[in-house]
Amino acid sequence: MDGKTIEELCLNNWQPLSTLLYDGWVLRFAHGYTKRANSINPIHYSTFELEEKIEQCEQMYAAHSLPAIYRISPFVHPVHLDQALEEKGYKTFDHSIVKAVRLDGVKAPDQHQVRIDETLTAEWLDHFFRLSQTSQSYKSVMERMLSNINTTKGFISLYHEGQVVACGLGVIERDYIGLFDIITDAQFRNRGFGEQMILHLLKWGKEKGAVYSHLQVIANNEPALRLYSKIGYAEMYRYWYRVKV
Repeated sequence: MDGKTIEELCLNNWQPLSTLLYDGWVLRFAHGYTKRANSINPIHYSTFELEEKIEQCEQMYAAHSLPAIYRISPFVHPVHLDQALEEKGYKTFDHSIVKAVRLDGVKAPDQHQVRIDETLTAEWLDHFFRLSQTSQSYKSVMERMLSNINTTKGFISLYHEGQVVACGLGVIERDYIGLFDIITDAQFRNRGFGEQMILHLLKWGKEKGAVYSHLQVIANNEPALRLYSKIGYAEMYRYWYRVKV
């Protein structure tokens, strides 16, 4: 497992509506839905003068009525970018951890009722927005974003007594399955449903040829961290966002 590869997969597996490559930086736009899809990802070598480049990025995002948000990982270029943004008044938020696991060490799921669709359905989208309590105004944006993912997808729903109590997304690229939008109904948490859903999704990924899995989690989300560690995920690297306040 390689951290730089996983960083590339994280970008590929969660698609924005549009992307602009600007002197090695990947600028992503999606009408403000999720930081990841509306952020500057400076993962390739940069040649332009940094001060001017930061100003140009601010102007490009302002033209879309968006703040310029930088995703800072161990792979940024130039290497002093994080410090330069700090000096320009950009503050950090949402410190996160990227975790990965080799699937041959993951246990099999129990016999819970699950459904995995390889194309997006209106039913899955409705369940996600209900469980996550995300604003319905983003539904059409998310539908377009998910349709932009060009590799194998698995939209999973886990049922309990006839109702969906957890859902999530797995995206397979190369020999990895990335997990996204893992959510359990607040009324059904701490009962093992999230774990079983993930195990079913990893089983599906393994059947599709995946050897590894990766995911991203907020660093202070203790329940999620415990769950992922229990399954076998280990920390690969950390990242955070910067925005001017």
